[in-house]
Amino acid sequence: MKKFMDENFLLNTNTAEVLYHRYAKDLPIYDYHCHLNPKEIYENKPYENITQMWLAGDHYKWRLMRQNGVDEKYITGDADDYEKFEKFVECVQYAAGNPIYHWCHLELQRYFGVYEVLTAENTKLIWDRCAQKKYTPQKLIEMSNVKLVCTTDDPLDTLEYHQKLKDSPTKILPTFRPDKIINIDKPGFLEYLNLCGGLKTLGEIEEFISDRLKFFYDNGCRISDHSLDYVPFEKGASPEAALEKALKGEPASKAEADSYKTHLLLHCAKLYKKYNITMQIHYGAMRNNNTHMFNRLGPDTGFDSIGESLSAHNLSRLIDSMSEDAENSNPKIILYSLNPNDFYMLATMTGNFRNIQFGSAWWFNDQLDGMTSQMKALANLGALNKFVGMLTDSRSFLSYPRHEYFRRILCRILGEWADEGLFPADLSILGKIVSDICYYNAVDFFGILL
Repeated sequence: MKKFMDENFLLNTNTAEVLYHRYAKDLPIYDYHCHLNPKEIYENKPYENITQMWLAGDHYKWRLMRQNGVDEKYITGDADDYEKFEKFVECVQYAAGNPIYHWCHLELQRYFGVYEVLTAENTKLIWDRCAQKKYTPQKLIEMSNVKLVCTTDDPLDTLEYHQKLKDSPTKILPTFRPDKIINIDKPGFLEYLNLCGGLKTLGEIEEFISDRLKFFYDNGCRISDHSLDYVPFEKGASPEAALEKALKGEPASKAEADSYKTHLLLHCAKLYKKYNITMQIHYGAMRNNNTHMFNRLGPDTGFDSIGESLSAHNLSRLIDSMSEDAENSNPKIILYSLNPNDFYMLATMTGNFRNIQFGSAWWFNDQLDGMTSQMKALANLGALNKFVGMLTDSRSFLSYPRHEYFRRILCRILGEWADEGLFPADLSILGKIVSDICYYNAVDFFGILL
């Protein structure tokens, strides 16, 4: 029987052990997509306790607690921090197979030197041991050997804190995320146009996007992000008609709304190509399912799930339309679907156009089976060796051991293939594949100087 989460955790062959410890373990982290708050990084306030670092804003953990029947008082309510920690430990001690179980133990080991197993009996011991460490966001980033952090930012953001952090040892760069001005069928669209200066025409919206993207670019932005319920593509309806109805408070038809979204996505793509900005497309989440809790807590609080998989044709036509004026004129693109049924489709889509990546297993898929499935799909149908690897996609400064988790799984896969004779046990080649995926491919793909 293997020891629980020792130095060779997840590394089930000798080759996997060598690959991880020699080629992956000590590489820096290139966190090209996350939801960390730049204001928190700049202000760098120390956390009072493990609950503030671990549970505040982490809807992964909130969801697990709700699934275990914990009262909302101990999740987002007014219970004190120790009570919330205690209730979480009561849940996680039984979370066999859930990646949160592994992530929590990795975080305890790497940041707090705590190797005790999370159980109800150990709650006070672990709480007190963690209380001996006083961490700030910048200290946690430094300890994690992070070279780059790309936050996720609305076009209206002043980027004040990115500017204040421009001399930070870790690059803290903004990501352009224009969802609120593109998703015309979402609540709050008209209010957002008013915040943008009372935009009234498609031309004004295009000009607004162009101006704000130039501002982001001048402040270091080299990556954008689009969160879509599904991938729209519609050329037969009128985007102007959709906007006219929205301005009157009337719902547009689906074809009109999709025409508007398509038009602006293509407008953005042209700008991204001009500025060499990578376009991330995340789709397939069915968000805010619980209306009562959405009204009470707002978005991103643990009430989302996997949506339907219906986007292959639209995705193909959308990217192809980016190249209508010239061959290979699409920007660099990374594709993510929350529905794992799309993994093989996305892996093959990368071969249809230049500079297309199948992104890391996202959200509900960033666990052992999901990461393994994503990388095997890419290997079966594409170029795994060019994969840009893991991202954090988190609001927690304690989430960086997820990169370690990913790296161990990558080495596990390659080690198994080598030990089974499916690929030569040539460490110079295998080691390069590992180090490239863990770090160097992202450095090359995004072209951000470190």
